[in-house]
Amino acid sequence: MDEVIRFRDERNWARYHTPKDLAMSVAIEAAELMEIFQWKDLQQDELLQEKYLLPVTEEIADVAIYLLILSHDLGIDLGEAIRRKLAANAGKYPAGESDNLW
Repeated sequence: MDEVIRFRDERNWARYHTPKDLAMSVAIEAAELMEIFQWKDLQQDELLQEKYLLPVTEEIADVAIYLLILSHDLGIDLGEAIRRKLAANAGKYPAGESDNLW
């Protein structure tokens, strides 16, 4: 988190990082991640090839960076938010009872 915020602050980009714009950026970067898969029926072994793995890795990083900045700026402890969500999902989808959802 510190490295991401330092990178942003060294460039004076915080003024552009409103919650709305950060949320939109998450969606835009997620769409760029989806675009890599669009119209392709890639198997997992194909995804491990550098021509796919590198762009997938970069887009995942972009999504994560915007999520980190958004959670930082809103004062959200992302780790704690994830733990709470996992606990809520565990109650909603108990292990052993949730394998036939689809």
